[in-house]
Amino acid sequence: MNFPFYIAKRYGISLSKSTAINIITAIASLSIIISTMALFVVLSGFSGLRELSLSFTNQIDPEMKIFPKTGKNIALTPEQKSVLQNSGFFTVFSEVVEERVLFSFNNKQQVAYIKGVDSNFVQVTDIQNKLYSGQWIEPNTYQAVAGYGIADKMAMGLYDYQNDLEVFAPKPGKGNIESRDAFFQETLFPVGIYALSEDLDQKYIFTDIAVARSILNFEANQVSAIEFKLAAGTSESKATQFLNQVFNNSILVKNRAQLNEGLYKMLNTENLAVYLIFTLVIIVALFNLVGALIMMIFEKKLNLKTLYNLGVEIKSLRKIFLFQGMLITVAGCIIGLVLGFTLVFVQQQTHMVMINATIPYPTKFEAVNVLLVVFTVLCLGFVSSLIASSRVNKHLISE
Repeated sequence: MNFPFYIAKRYGISLSKSTAINIITAIASLSIIISTMALFVVLSGFSGLRELSLSFTNQIDPEMKIFPKTGKNIALTPEQKSVLQNSGFFTVFSEVVEERVLFSFNNKQQVAYIKGVDSNFVQVTDIQNKLYSGQWIEPNTYQAVAGYGIADKMAMGLYDYQNDLEVFAPKPGKGNIESRDAFFQETLFPVGIYALSEDLDQKYIFTDIAVARSILNFEANQVSAIEFKLAAGTSESKATQFLNQVFNNSILVKNRAQLNEGLYKMLNTENLAVYLIFTLVIIVALFNLVGALIMMIFEKKLNLKTLYNLGVEIKSLRKIFLFQGMLITVAGCIIGLVLGFTLVFVQQQTHMVMINATIPYPTKFEAVNVLLVVFTVLCLGFVSSLIASSRVNKHLISE
């Protein structure tokens, strides 16, 4: 057995003669346990919040979406449509037409996106299952489904035969917009309200794609974008390469993360900030470990002197306290992780902490969080033990 490790293990098992050193060592161990547990619980909680936040956008965003590189529309030819259908890369795809327009209902106006969709849209996204009330639009009708935020601001009811939902889109050309003649105008019939998140509920009003084309003056083969649901096992990079070939590199291809780039950046930044803050907590906690090891070194000075006189090298004597510090760190890390797992599991099962009356605080087990906690604690514990063990030198032993 490695001699320094054997001595470190003996020192770790036996209590010190000094009550003060035992108390400081216990405090150091407790600090590592609590800080490890806190870091794991916070990272698991943030993983849950991240999943909850992204779940709202995932209900309405496709796995992949293409846009024109220039202009506002893509001319989708029958040949291209046939190639996409038979490619094997996609389970289904949906043609969409969208643009910011002005909506008017019962003398109340709201600027939002009109999004014309075909019958495949409900297969590409899960929007149909997120209806707050009413029903989804039927193909080839003037029906509309509005976001909860838009409906609330405009006091819009469903199946209201006394008030029309009017849509105004400016006609192309030059000059001042001074009358309704400067707009393409159409009347929609609200039949449903969807509810996802505060931002998304104020963004879209859905209608049939033919109606949207008429309002926005699009040709029958023109679309603003095409949304795709990837087939199982399909590589995003290969699908992207295929789409660029089909459309002669005249499109931009974005996956779900790129469609919500701002949200992903915000979540990643917050995750990094939380990790750094709690890493600082661990660093502060490990000051106790440094202090405990230094006090142990001074207490064992006579033993060290004896070992040195018996021929043990200084670097081996330093390893004794390096190993002892790592043993304390590893034990604290394991116990902290077990307690962290327990807390997260209890939260998942009992929902003891709630965001509001109906939504429990989300948590999620992720292997990357376990690896990150272990790596952080062990690395910082090693540095702390190395700093403390460096106090063992010839000058100390010769005193």
